[in-house]
Amino acid sequence: MNPNDEPKRMTPSRRLLQWLKFIPNSLTLCNSLCGYAAILITLQAYKNAGDHQAMATIFAWSAGMILFAMVFDMFDGFTARLLNATSLEGLQMDSLADMTTFGVAPATLVAVMAHNMRHIERTGGFIPICILCGIYLGCAALRLATYNVHAMYEKKSSETFTGLPSPGAAAALCTIILFAATEKGGNALRDYFRYLPTYAMALGFLMVSQVPYLHFGKFLVSARHNRKRALIVGLLLLAWLVSSFLVNPFLFPFLLVNIYVFWGLIAYFALKIGFVKGSHPLVPGNPADGDADEDRAGKP
Repeated sequence: MNPNDEPKRMTPSRRLLQWLKFIPNSLTLCNSLCGYAAILITLQAYKNAGDHQAMATIFAWSAGMILFAMVFDMFDGFTARLLNATSLEGLQMDSLADMTTFGVAPATLVAVMAHNMRHIERTGGFIPICILCGIYLGCAALRLATYNVHAMYEKKSSETFTGLPSPGAAAALCTIILFAATEKGGNALRDYFRYLPTYAMALGFLMVSQVPYLHFGKFLVSARHNRKRALIVGLLLLAWLVSSFLVNPFLFPFLLVNIYVFWGLIAYFALKIGFVKGSHPLVPGNPADGDADEDRAGKP
């Protein structure tokens, strides 16, 4: 028998490397579990109907769970590249997790919140809310499906997205809810919930639009090698700390994320009407047609 035909024994280091390659998919599963947990937490509001303070706490926890999932969403692609574990399976898993956490969970949160805080008893009063949140959900699905195809077949990568990324849309809603739920003992939430379904619909349309948005994750990573960007990140952290002590710890994230949403739209129209010259007023270069999910497919 030829010794080369014998099965090769795996060295401990090689076996360890194989196990390490499960880490990216494990992080993606944690992302989807956070979305699932957020939905379950949201549904607890029906047990406390009429108690605005209790409902505000429930909605704040649900929004916080969605935002916490973004940590897993950011690191799964990073660890996949670091461990050379990028794959099309990882890409599909990432999009399915994002659909749960940044599509279904925020839509459910806004719909249940509007339903409970309005005390809508008639089915007809709930239908418009369902439609608005359904548009958000449908746009999130369309975005993730479209950019999955782009990530698989296109090799370009950039510091911009075409359209608002789904985590950004979810963060825009969740930071509003967290800020309002922690203001005035949760009573401020009643001043915001009336507009959230309509805002969710607008965010949905932005997700499938041609408006370029900065890839904030790549911006943060590049700050390690760019002094100007590192200074910007440092100033943002300092502003967050100051606002946390003086006002509300969720005020700065609420302002930052929603300014990000509106600034992309303003910059896009400024470019269209010729008020700003160049390819894009935020980041030099052409906007990418990919999404953050391209990192899991082995794209640069």
